[in-house]
Amino acid sequence: MSKFNDILKKDIPTLIDFYATWCGPCKMVHPILDDLKKQIGDKITILKIDIDKNPNVTDQFKIRSVPTLMLFKGGVTLWRESGVIPLSMLLDKIQPFL
Repeated sequence: MSKFNDILKKDIPTLIDFYATWCGPCKMVHPILDDLKKQIGDKITILKIDIDKNPNVTDQFKIRSVPTLMLFKGGVTLWRESGVIPLSMLLDKIQPFL
């Protein structure tokens, strides 16, 4: 858990995708995040967290629905949204924090 918290405290933004393997919309988010990483590269770290395998983290961040995306930088939550977000909208939301 301390390694996870260290990642969130980095100066490079970390985008976390809280998902579940049984979640249909979550499967739609994965290719969007792959495209995001191709476009912005090393300006962001992307983590995918399975809520069923990581209940402590899910509880810590009060994840109530999936998919939920959260953006962190320097240990601070900068943005959070649930649901499938098209790539262009996702870029608009996180661009100010890069």
